[in-house]
Amino acid sequence: MKDAHLKHVLWLTLATVFISTSGALGKFIDMPIAVIIWWRCALASVFLFVYCKFKKVNLSFATQKDGVTIFVSALFLGVHWITYFHALKVSNVAIGMLSLFTFPIFIAILEPLFSKVKFDPVHLILGAMVLLGVYFLAPDLDFESSHAQGVLWGIFSAICYAIRTIMLKKPVSIYNGSMLMFYQVLTLTLALVIALFIKDTSGIKSQYPYVILLALLTTAIGHTLFVNSLKYFKVSTASIIASTQPVFGIIIAFFFLKEIPTWNTLIGGSLIISTVVIESIRSKGKKS
Repeated sequence: MKDAHLKHVLWLTLATVFISTSGALGKFIDMPIAVIIWWRCALASVFLFVYCKFKKVNLSFATQKDGVTIFVSALFLGVHWITYFHALKVSNVAIGMLSLFTFPIFIAILEPLFSKVKFDPVHLILGAMVLLGVYFLAPDLDFESSHAQGVLWGIFSAICYAIRTIMLKKPVSIYNGSMLMFYQVLTLTLALVIALFIKDTSGIKSQYPYVILLALLTTAIGHTLFVNSLKYFKVSTASIIASTQPVFGIIIAFFFLKEIPTWNTLIGGSLIISTVVIESIRSKGKKS
């Protein structure tokens, strides 16, 4: 029993590491962001379709309403990815990933607006901690500063991701995670195809190994492993482990991009990640 639990923890940690590569890859790949996302989605949709067929996953929706929900939430996912990669490009991996990881607090604050969940006043305190962390990331609040721009784009990306996550709460309990991810990346492949006609796509000739890594390792394998881990862990437990993504991302960026985070970044990041862990532990306590 302990060996099985350890195995599941290792798979969840591996999923977190794989997903963490999005920061370094998003920063490194030298192509227009919309083109990067298109290739990411197009290749990931092929990988996920093959996986679903191999595993004989049902690809049909029970109702048309569920299909519409997946479609709309996919658009929020697309905006999240584009703005997240923009945050990485204008600042660095540490700023982009840490700003993005404000999303659990946005979920806690926004969820009562979309569902019957009651607002918890404690979220105001946690939100204040996040704001303090964001302040350390960009203390000058100079909108012409690349760090400040990275923080703002990262926070906007976090809000989009939070809305997408809230919208998927019900479908995730009904449908296979890989099937949902397949339809999301397929939707974005169709929505972003126009980018191939208005943006420079010639970079794919030299960048395709890294784009394949982003599509296969980060998106298809990483997200599939993470979704599958929810069968063995509570969402709160998985969230605590997943909150180490910025840590892994910063380490990967240090070795491959030679990016060294400042003390302000480390302090702000610690506050943001601590808030995520606190909220995850609190939510676990409520459910138990």
